[in-house]
Amino acid sequence: MKIKTWLLLSYFIVMILPLAAAYVLFVWVQAYHKDLNVEEYVRKRAQLQRLITVLDDPRWYAIHAERKQVDELIQPQVSIVLYNRDGVVLYTSDPLRVSPQFSLGRTQLYENLYSLQQGYRAYSYRQPVFSGRELAGFFEIQLSRDEWIAGVSQRSWLVAAAFIALFALIYVAVAFAVNRKLNSRLTHLMRQMTAFALGEGVEERPEGKDEIGQLTGHFHKMRRQIEAARSKLAHEQQQKQFMIAAISHDLKTPLMSISAYAESLAAEQELTAAERDEYRGVIVDKANYMKQLLDDLLMYALLQTPTYEIERVEVDGGEFFDMLVSDYEPLCKEKQVQLLVRSDVQGVVRVDPNQMIRVANNLMSNALRHAKTGKRIWLAAASTGRVPLDWLFDFVKEEACLDTPDSVFFIVQNDGEGIARDKLPYLFNPLYQADPARGKQDARGAGLGLSIAKQILQKHGGDIAIYSRETIGTCAICRLPLINEEGESA
Repeated sequence: MKIKTWLLLSYFIVMILPLAAAYVLFVWVQAYHKDLNVEEYVRKRAQLQRLITVLDDPRWYAIHAERKQVDELIQPQVSIVLYNRDGVVLYTSDPLRVSPQFSLGRTQLYENLYSLQQGYRAYSYRQPVFSGRELAGFFEIQLSRDEWIAGVSQRSWLVAAAFIALFALIYVAVAFAVNRKLNSRLTHLMRQMTAFALGEGVEERPEGKDEIGQLTGHFHKMRRQIEAARSKLAHEQQQKQFMIAAISHDLKTPLMSISAYAESLAAEQELTAAERDEYRGVIVDKANYMKQLLDDLLMYALLQTPTYEIERVEVDGGEFFDMLVSDYEPLCKEKQVQLLVRSDVQGVVRVDPNQMIRVANNLMSNALRHAKTGKRIWLAAASTGRVPLDWLFDFVKEEACLDTPDSVFFIVQNDGEGIARDKLPYLFNPLYQADPARGKQDARGAGLGLSIAKQILQKHGGDIAIYSRETIGTCAICRLPLINEEGESA
């Protein structure tokens, strides 16, 4: 239940329950009073009849009459007043209530005769007395309601106590519900936020579906994102440190070679022309290696920058990929590797030509490095449905997804030793090399080529995957989207 709905419902309950309880108690008291009144009225009426039998005697209304029988009727709950026919008090059992010098006016004297009047504290009754046909006087009787008043007072206190208890119960219940629904959860959330800010562990609890649950869910989602960002930053920092160490190592070795051969050339030593040419060739080769390494490092740093965007242009896919696969025959002949080329692309692609050439060079460089003399390299570019399946290794056909519509596939496959299955997930990590022997004489890079190729393809809206089996070979498959009729990448 939403907190807004819960609060409105709680407010309604808090307002309506006391009113309902007060109404029920009021009805209960009224019913009790009604039943008590009926019983009391019957009892007082019987008592009144006994008093009337004595007081309805003309003798008591003479001025100097003896009224011993009237005195015998006096009780704590009975008050008697006798009037003459003019309303002058002849006798009163309670001088504090009615003074002996008091007299009633004619209107008051004749008002409510023969009627038992019910008051809050007493019943009153007035009746004339006749001597034959002549009016002798009046008597007035008051019967106090002490028992009724005591019962009503007791019941009123009981009702007040019940109402207070009910109100306290409602208050405690609402306070407990508010604490459980709001305060305790908000306090726990604040403790979690404080613990997270201090770098301490955070225990997740069921979130619920209300606003606090949503807030808690957003906090945990934000916390996980921040922790992931922290972990990513720590990993990137570790990679940077490792990269600095690795690049320093890769630069130190050729620099030492260049320095040594340069000193030998500069020294006054008798060197043959062939040796001088060899030394110069080594220096040039090591300088080119360092240039390539620094170029890869610069490109990797640029691709890591979020604001860096490559400049793509729309080109005819057939012409561009024909050009892309056509320049590697001399390199393969030099290493005595058989190159099989096929290009069958239809459609328009949006690419950065220089960056795609870099991708192709990186993949071909890896293939040539791992292809031994007499082995084969397959190089193909084809649209969806035109991929040369007869070339691909069987395990590539089973694992690769080559039916993505409106796509171009650039494939580099080579015979060779292959790569262990457990090393495949790490191939695109910067500076990772499946062959740990970094000091090999034919090594031509520091392990940035595949990472750069992947980032370039991602910025083109494509992707790359590598499939390999030991003792069989390796296949790299790049995918690029074609441009549809509206000029958007598919």
